[in-house]
Amino acid sequence: MNFDTARDTPRTPHGSSDDPDVLDFSANTNPHVPDGAAAAYRDAFESARTYPEEPPAEYRRTAAEYVGCDPEEVVPTPGGLAAIRLTIDLAVDPGDSVAVPYPSFGEYAREVRLQGGEPSFVPHDEILEVDPAEHALAIVCNPNNPTGNAYGDDDLRSFAARCRKAGTPLLVDEAFLGFTDRPSLAGADGAIVARSLTKLFGLPGIRAGFAVATGDWREALANARRTWNLGAPALATGAHCMRRREFVERTRERVAAERERMRAALSDARYGVHPSDAPYLLLDVGDRTAGSVVDGAAEAGIAVRDATTFRGLESHVRVAVRTPTENDRLLEVLRGL
Repeated sequence: MNFDTARDTPRTPHGSSDDPDVLDFSANTNPHVPDGAAAAYRDAFESARTYPEEPPAEYRRTAAEYVGCDPEEVVPTPGGLAAIRLTIDLAVDPGDSVAVPYPSFGEYAREVRLQGGEPSFVPHDEILEVDPAEHALAIVCNPNNPTGNAYGDDDLRSFAARCRKAGTPLLVDEAFLGFTDRPSLAGADGAIVARSLTKLFGLPGIRAGFAVATGDWREALANARRTWNLGAPALATGAHCMRRREFVERTRERVAAERERMRAALSDARYGVHPSDAPYLLLDVGDRTAGSVVDGAAEAGIAVRDATTFRGLESHVRVAVRTPTENDRLLEVLRGL
């Protein structure tokens, strides 16, 4: 299935394998989860027999501490994509132009089109240079998926100020920012930040995330958000994970070290490796074909992401950064292809 909604695909996959015998480097979720997460999920059973507090104050306080904003600015959502959809739904009318980076997450364009808008595709490394006055909404993915590059904080805040001056909301997808030590844009006026607990905490199935916005946008998102849109297990488990600061630090250190080790090894094996601040690497396969790399890895029991389905990429695959032992196996296989 194609990732790029510009090519008339009905849905957008996230990359992953359902086969338990496959070593999955196609998805970018953490292979580890915080200690105590399973217990937090089980302990939420009793509270699940009643309606959750609305709005969920503890979850909002924890999320605010996690990203550095005011609890009142946090709008809980069932995952980061729900925050993205809610924002685009409110910001985009039929015929509106939206600045969308490429190559990047295919759901941005899909959600824009669902509202009757028109994606205006901009190279991801030029997105901060667009004129926001020409668009109803500007979208930035930080770090960008699948390239892995993160934007400088000063550059991003300068762009947010230009968007604010033009009256154009800025949607910043920070799904992978927790893997870095870079500051969040949460709490900046005129910016809507979408956060997910899927990637960093390795729990895509709990569907927990949130948006952060100020002023009129905070009020609009809060009013449009469905009541009780997160269940008790998601609220309890999500709050537990966001408090695990040591887990976050260990994850950042492991990913940074392994990413650099993988970059060096794959460069030596004649892959073009894109610079990355994220828990994945985008590889130009060189004189191979992306299909041959995907198929060759699959024969060895490893799933890698065919990145040619991203707009603008013709000879690329994307691989996650996992544990050292798993990464060793990936490197062994890719060197032989």
